[in-house]
Amino acid sequence: MLIKTMIVDDEPLARKGLSLRLAQFDNIDVIAECNNGVDAVSKIPQLQPDLVFLDIQMPGLNGFQVIHKLQELKQTIPMIVFVTAFDSYAIKAFDIHALDYVLKPVDDNRLRDAVQKVSDHLALKNTGLNSQKLVRLVADFTGDDCEDILRKLAAGERITQQGYPDILAVKDGSEVTRVPISDIQWIDAAGDYMCVHTTKQTHIMRQTMKELDQQLDPRRFVRVHRSAIVNINYVQKLVSHISGEYHLILSNGSELKVSRSHRDRVKEMIRL
Repeated sequence: MLIKTMIVDDEPLARKGLSLRLAQFDNIDVIAECNNGVDAVSKIPQLQPDLVFLDIQMPGLNGFQVIHKLQELKQTIPMIVFVTAFDSYAIKAFDIHALDYVLKPVDDNRLRDAVQKVSDHLALKNTGLNSQKLVRLVADFTGDDCEDILRKLAAGERITQQGYPDILAVKDGSEVTRVPISDIQWIDAAGDYMCVHTTKQTHIMRQTMKELDQQLDPRRFVRVHRSAIVNINYVQKLVSHISGEYHLILSNGSELKVSRSHRDRVKEMIRL
């Protein structure tokens, strides 16, 4: 039986190298390659592969988020072989959770073992069991720090979704203003200060962009470039210009440029 296989990796050389190695297996049929997680979420339901070699660290959507998104869309999750460069703790992490993985650069013997394991699972009709384990792995994970989740897995820690506050406390001298998170339209940096733009006014606070980002629910807020975060609920439209640049138009008429590095994630959030 031919195993319909997809390769998902943002590195062209990695995709090519893995494709050449997989060509050695008579039972592997590589039907498609994807260069990012967003493309993978689109093509997996269309092509319904039996097996996906999925890179963990990718821009836009990482490997864990691809599985999480497929689950949200109620799509069948194929057999997954993670491809990772996190050799210091990936082995322990994936062994604990009985998941398949190969390390970069891909070793032929390790790849052969992974393909054999997939073949055994398919022969025994254990794909449902494998999907359940994958779902448990990412069920509570919505962030983008792959290294952190792997470290937690290797240490045997439970992965839980971070709770996000409903109120942002903005301190101004001796006063503290409680700003409802739902009222925040976007946040941008102005030197050492953050400008928190709400539906009523703009608040100035002394805090780093990273610190603010960690307090905001990633299902509602998205980085559009290194010095701006936008509440997706206030986005009216995404506009592409002839120059190739993308801009977000907010409901209040404000226009924000989207940087190339954050473009895929923004486009994905717009489609949610």
